[in-house]
Amino acid sequence: MNSDTGVLRTDFLVIGSGIAGLRAAIELGSAGKVIVLTKDRPDESNTEWAQGGIAVALSDEDEVSLHLEDTLRAGDGLGNPEAVKVLVEEGIKYISELIEWGTAFDREGTHLSFTKEAAHSRSRVLHAKGDSTGSEIIRVLLKKASANPNIVFKPHCFCLDLVVQDGSVWGAFFLDEQDKRVKKVLAQSTILTSGGAGQVYSETTNPDLATGDGLAMAHRAGALLSDVEFFQFHPTALFLSGAPRFLLTEAIRGEGGYLRNIDCSRFMRQYHEMGELAPRDIVSRSIVAELKKTSSNFVYLDLTHLEGNFIQSRFPRVYATCLNYNIDITVDMIPVHPAAHYLMGGIKTDLSGRTSLENLYAAGEVACTGVHGANRLASNSLLEGLVYGARAGLAAIADTHLAVPNEVASSNSSWSDHTQELHRINETKLAVQHLMWEKVGILRNGKELKEALRHLLHLSSHFMANTPDRSECELRNLMTVGELIIVSAMAREESRGAHYRSDYPCKDEQKFKNHSVISKSKHVDFIDIVSSKSTAETQKAT
Repeated sequence: MNSDTGVLRTDFLVIGSGIAGLRAAIELGSAGKVIVLTKDRPDESNTEWAQGGIAVALSDEDEVSLHLEDTLRAGDGLGNPEAVKVLVEEGIKYISELIEWGTAFDREGTHLSFTKEAAHSRSRVLHAKGDSTGSEIIRVLLKKASANPNIVFKPHCFCLDLVVQDGSVWGAFFLDEQDKRVKKVLAQSTILTSGGAGQVYSETTNPDLATGDGLAMAHRAGALLSDVEFFQFHPTALFLSGAPRFLLTEAIRGEGGYLRNIDCSRFMRQYHEMGELAPRDIVSRSIVAELKKTSSNFVYLDLTHLEGNFIQSRFPRVYATCLNYNIDITVDMIPVHPAAHYLMGGIKTDLSGRTSLENLYAAGEVACTGVHGANRLASNSLLEGLVYGARAGLAAIADTHLAVPNEVASSNSSWSDHTQELHRINETKLAVQHLMWEKVGILRNGKELKEALRHLLHLSSHFMANTPDRSECELRNLMTVGELIIVSAMAREESRGAHYRSDYPCKDEQKFKNHSVISKSKHVDFIDIVSSKSTAETQKAT
């Protein structure tokens, strides 16, 4: 493996090409040179897989204040009102901009078509091609970004670590998988938009590339992370032997789909007055309770009472995928089970994407403004990436940045040549994923969290070498993220939103109506994220 044979320079570095990364790049491209590093193709990200839609208060029956209320209610007491206000108010502007750029959201005649999803009080979710909203938005943003000669995409470049000196970030080291060389890109500003970490669990709706790389890199660099104990488990993923845990969009229940147990009886009203449209964390835990009650491995998602042509036109991607597994959703019920879906926490930022490290910004799922609180409202994730990706780009332009120091430019990294055998890496990855699913999943308790941490640290001890091998780096990143989740979950001795502990089944408003912040030393503090403390001040406090 050749190391540091190439040094690239740019004004702005964006790591990740999902909705947040592309929207940031578009903003940055107006002010200087931009390099976008992406570990796969530029159009491959969690965003591309997003089915349900993007929430915005644009319909005649809706109001921004209602969207704000629904978001805060779903966040179970931990939503940052200032962050939510920015999301729902600025979302209108950025969605309108997407439409101007050619995003083909579905329409009923000349009017935009809105659907209702779980925990929304109004029909406010825009969708495209039925259930392919994410890919349509990526198509438009990628076209817009690619038209700007200031923006250069470098695909198949796996980021290894950030370039850091004295608390300031000056770019990143990356493995160029096309020529198998470790390279360095230097930048005055770096924007992390690398997405989530669903692959830390054995059951996940996330694609293989969601290995928490940005979270782990930021943690190693010394950035503060917040609320990483809150991992959302989507209630309805396809549950078939040999099939991936394909997401079955929230919009299916929004359009009238039922959940039935193994005896074909509807059960959600026993657990929540909103039934199938209860918040995701409640629906997932209700399914787990029903599975235990009926001694089964799955429940059914039932659309068979809906009109067949409507199902095929509204959910063409779901229809085609299920048909590949011999399930015709117009006449067959779909076996489903919850799966890890979305991390509410992430790198702690202010409302403009600034982190606790100079020159480092973050947006999208990798970041945490507190906008989602303890549980994300359905279809707010794409909106967050759009709004906060743009805001991070604007902040990086507005902030005054020094030139990259000469000593940083001339320094080289050191990498170990000792790479583990691939079969051992894969076996350990599976062990980590199953450990996290069994002991740090939907239902948690202190005893199992401690056992999980002990086992994870033992597994990690065999992968300490700093090798530039993608598979081994992804495994180390997953183990780092897993440890951060466990330690934060141990510290939060209550149940709230997506974090449920059977040994602390109630909320503790006095001690824990605050946001967890975990430092490089793995110390966890609880702070009020709406306080006037900047991220830099919080760094000193921890």
